[in-house]
Amino acid sequence: MVAITINISEHQLQKLQELAQKLGISTEELLSASVEDLLNHPKSDFTEAANYVMQKNAELYRRLG
Repeated sequence: MVAITINISEHQLQKLQELAQKLGISTEELLSASVEDLLNHPKSDFTEAANYVMQKNAELYRRLG
């Protein structure tokens, strides 16, 4: 198993924790299931949104890299 670290806002974390609690699972389990679902059932809307974000922030990512 590999660990990955991402930065999210406090608001996003709170929403994830609330959803996980409603589902009766840990936040980590929720995120893992979400990633698994995305990998097994990619949605074109997500792909389009991800591409838009990458293009919009390309200069920022270049400077950070």
